[in-house]
Order: sequence, then structure tokens, then C-alpha cells
Amino acid sequence: MVNQNYPIEFANIVINKMDSRHQKRIKILQELYAYFFYPRQKKNFDKKTLNIISCQEKINRYINQFSVKFKVEKIAKVDLAILQLAVYELIIEKKEPSKAIIDEAVELAKEFGGERSYAFVNAILGKVYSFISDKSGKS
Repeated sequence: MVNQNYPIEFANIVINKMDSRHQKRIKILQELYAYFFYPRQKKNFDKKTLNIISCQEKINRYINQFSVKFKVEKIAKVDLAILQLAVYELIIEKKEPSKAIIDEAVELAKEFGGERSYAFVNAILGKVYSFISDKSGKS
């Protein structure tokens, strides 16, 4: 006998897994944002947040390279945290597909950033993606 609820159960598993990744990114985003104001209080931060912080100089160089109008110092802190997380995932971690990372960053910008944050984040990450694709020979 075929379980007719299988597609619904499978969809719920997929949504919960995606939701847990989204929730983890939100937590990292919150920690990065807090770090801007309280850099000494990182005792209970997620390991990935600590990795991003340790790579901040390299990550910020990428952001500065592709941000035409605003340098890291002038970018809204929420947008900067989203960009740092996404650039880390694109350049250093490389565990998920690039387009999924960019889509998630745009969603975070819509959820937490200003009115046009999502467009800014998408533009910067699109340039980073083009750069790494050209560098690695992918299109």
C-alpha cells in the first residue's frame, strides 16, 4: 500500500531543513551585528561566526572591491553582516551552490535590511559571483 501522505511529509522535512539553515543564518547575522558594537563579547558565538570574524579582513577586501559607492565603513551594519556571511560562504566555505547563497542573502536583506538593501546585496554578491566564476573558469 502506498502512503499518500509521503509527498506532504517529504515537503515538511525539506521545509524544516531549509528553515533550520535559515534560522542558523539569522543567528550568525545577529552575532555579526552584535560584534560590530561589542567586539569583545564573542564568548558564546557560533563557530561559523567566529570563522567569519577571523576572516573579516579578507572578506571586507572583496566587499570593498565590488562596492562602487560605499566602502565597508559606510555600509549599514545589517547589510554588512549579510554581505560578510554570504562572501564567507561563497569564497571560503564553498559548501552550498553560489546562487543559493546569493538568494538566501537577498532574502535576509529583505527581511532585516532597509528598503533597498536587497538590491545592494544582490548587486555586490553578483559581482563577487562573476569574479569567482571567471577566476575558476565557470560561467
